[in-house]
Amino acid sequence: MTELTIPSEADAGRAAELVSDHIEIGDTVEVREADRTGGEEHTLTGEVTGLEPGYLELDGQPLDEGSIRYDEIHTVTRIESA
Repeated sequence: MTELTIPSEADAGRAAELVSDHIEIGDTVEVREADRTGGEEHTLTGEVTGLEPGYLELDGQPLDEGSIRYDEIHTVTRIESA
């Protein structure tokens, strides 16, 4: 397992670049959302099926149904390589 933490000052473009350098399509990952509201931390786990403009696609799901915007990512942990 390897983990990438997105720096808090990174914008969506920089976050996308860091994520695409760290993982590949087919990898199984755990993604923790950035806590921007002081609320509960959310974690997503799935297979990377796309490095889309604006968001990381997991398990072939659209953005509002299981994928995550790059600017919402706090950490990405690669659980299994493709």
